[in-house]
Formats: sequence, C-alpha cells, structure tokens
Amino acid sequence: MEHNRQSGDAESDKRCERVTWEQFQRLAWVLAAQIRDAGFRPDLIVAIARGGYLPARQLSDCLDIFDLASVRVEHYHGVHKTRQARVRYPLTAKIDGRRILLVDDVSDSGDTFEVTLAHLHSLGRPAEIRCAVLHHKQTSGFVPDYFAEEQRAWRWIVYPWAITEDLASLLREILPAPVEACERRLRERHGLLLPRETLEAALRCIDPGQVDAGEGKDPGGR
Repeated sequence: MEHNRQSGDAESDKRCERVTWEQFQRLAWVLAAQIRDAGFRPDLIVAIARGGYLPARQLSDCLDIFDLASVRVEHYHGVHKTRQARVRYPLTAKIDGRRILLVDDVSDSGDTFEVTLAHLHSLGRPAEIRCAVLHHKQTSGFVPDYFAEEQRAWRWIVYPWAITEDLASLLREILPAPVEACERRLRERHGLLLPRETLEAALRCIDPGQVDAGEGKDPGGR
C-alpha cells in the first residue's frame, strides 16, 4: 500500500472511501483486462508489500502468471506518514531479461513506486517493468501504466484488508469508546459508514476489551 500508504491532511480531517471485498474483485478484473488488452505478458509479478499483496495475487490468477514475488517498502504506518519510503525487505527473485509487473493498491504520492523502481533496477537488467494499481490519485507525482480507477477528489481509501489498521489510526484519539461514539466519529469527520458488525469486529481486533471499556465516554459529541 503505498498500502497503507496515502498522504493528505491530518487524520482528524481525512475524508474516506471504503472499498468492499466485492468492489476489490471487480477492480482487479478491470485491471487485468487493461493489462491483457495492452498485450503485456509479464514473466514475473512483484507485489509491493503490504498493500500490493492481494491485488498482485488476484492479477496472478486472472493473468495466469504464477511467478509471484514481493518487496517490502515502508512508508506509512496507518494514516501516519514517516519521513521517506525505504526498502525494508529487498526482492530476492532474479530479474535479468524479465518482463515485470509491479503492483500496489494505490498510487498516492508516488514515492513508493519511485523507490521500488530504483531498487529493482539496482538488482539487474529487466527487459521491461510496468506498474499497476487499483486506484490512481491525480495528486500523485507518479502515473502507473495501468489503474482500475482514477481518483480526482482526494480521499483516504480504506481497503478491506487494512480496515483494522486504518480504524485504529482514525479513532486513536477517542479509544476506548462505545461503538456508537466510534460510528459518529467516522461518519461526521471522515464520511465513513460501516456495518455495525464490521466496526465491532475491527474494534475487537484492535483491543478485545475496548468496545465495552468505553461505556459512558462519548467524545464523538465534542
């Protein structure tokens, strides 16, 4: 992710867009069709961890390319950006002479792709590298070769595999708190509506006792 990955204002004011599992699958199909229609047949798919894991896995399946590897780039933790992207776990696959599809969930600032591309070129001489994402933000300084959707108005994209991490960041100022307070905070500050069972399950992952621990505390009304 450039997952997770995304720039923007302070998390207290971030507007969010939720992607469901079903929407993710449709986006992956759109992306795979773009790559096929362009006539690009990669030898190797490289996921940028962690946000690129599931998009890369789906593309591997859709494109019938089973040589799948990953490189771990650290840039963000939750909604909080560190100072610069850096490679944490290098790519170990051989890349000389190979056509590579580099995959992430979102192209936001573009820093993650720039760092990863420099890393790949330092490892050898690939025949070609193309980049693919589910979402490309117009604010990005990097334009990938393929993207399923383009985002014009900036939103923090909440992917289904990152919902616990994102909620922990978005709600950190008020937790522990009742579920109702969390719902109000997400709706009013972030424009994010979640099914109650989804929110409760995510909150229990963050802290198994926090859903009940916040009884009587309702900072969402401040």
